[in-house]
Amino acid sequence: MAQMKKITPRPVRPKSVASRPIQAVARAPVKKVENTPPQKRHHRWRPGTVALREIRRLQSSTDFLIQRAPFRRFLREVVSNLKDSYRMSAACVDAIQEATETYITSVFMDANLCTLHANRVTLFPKDIQLALKLRGERN
Repeated sequence: MAQMKKITPRPVRPKSVASRPIQAVARAPVKKVENTPPQKRHHRWRPGTVALREIRRLQSSTDFLIQRAPFRRFLREVVSNLKDSYRMSAACVDAIQEATETYITSVFMDANLCTLHANRVTLFPKDIQLALKLRGERN
């Protein structure tokens, strides 16, 4: 025997309800919305694009990577441990900052090579420690 679709019976409304006129309901006035153009979505660069742009910008610049004022405060703190009153010219502070940044950059370059040798992309503190050991600067 073939299957047949079952249909549920509809409830029968009494004639008195069906024949009544529908009453109009008072509605609240509709607020008009001004036609404003949709907000323009913020442009999002692909991952890595901004980092590469920043690398190019930093490689082409010759200014200091560390800001002068924080470095000067740090230098005064280190020198104050040696002697209470030291006076340094601005050229002296700039020369020390230049040498410090060059040294730190070279350590990070060596540490990055250690990272690449370990088939990783992320630089870990152990890479910096290994780079310093290979340079013979850390026991």
